[in-house]
Amino acid sequence: MELIDTHCHLTFEQLAPDIEDVVERSKAAGVTSWITIGTDSRQNQQAVELAERFENMYAAVGIHPHDAKDLTGRTLTKLRELAQNIKVVAIGETGLDFHYNLSNPSDQKRAFVQQLKIAAELNLPVIVHCREAFDETVDILERFASDVRKIVFHCFSGSAEQAKIVLGNGFYLSFTGVVTFKNAADIQQAAEIVPVDRLMLETDCPYMSPEPMRKQKINEPALMIHTAAFLAALKQMDLADFARAVTATSRTFFNLPTA
Repeated sequence: MELIDTHCHLTFEQLAPDIEDVVERSKAAGVTSWITIGTDSRQNQQAVELAERFENMYAAVGIHPHDAKDLTGRTLTKLRELAQNIKVVAIGETGLDFHYNLSNPSDQKRAFVQQLKIAAELNLPVIVHCREAFDETVDILERFASDVRKIVFHCFSGSAEQAKIVLGNGFYLSFTGVVTFKNAADIQQAAEIVPVDRLMLETDCPYMSPEPMRKQKINEPALMIHTAAFLAALKQMDLADFARAVTATSRTFFNLPTA
């Protein structure tokens, strides 16, 4: 079995010092490819450098909405340069987060739009962060629907009704270990209606370990097998068949080579 962790933060301090062991544990669990995600200029550079070190590891580069207030022309120029590296497969994560509002909404929207323009220019998919800003996020994405090749709502935590809107726009949804939580009925109902050719898996590690490993403080790619098993059961599919389907979806979305 081969799975792809389509959204992990392997450059974060909780995982980076132990990265070789993290990768080996992941392979042993059947998670054999990874997309490590940038969130600011420093993390973008580190994500690309890390992806260059490991076979079957790729990077995405973007400015997280928390850091949108710091966006400059120089930041965008560097982002565009990094995005042309052969190991970079997407722009992101970018989007809107009105829960914390660590950057004001106008700065978040400006940064989001600028990154969508880069994705359109370079013909790259976009990884979207959306928290308590669903309508505003969809409104912006619909403006770019004809220009941006592919869009995924990462760590989807919305309702089935919101999932239908995402699917109706031709976008994809990615689920973390949160879908396994006992209090995640809404997310589980959303996952049920998402066809496997529009569904991907991720850890968003080092955060949000899935059940039954939820008490483990540091999440890592090896634990994604629990999310895969949960969703396979939810969809009444054999785990191997489910893994094969979502891996094919991920490879197509990110234009990854066949392993």
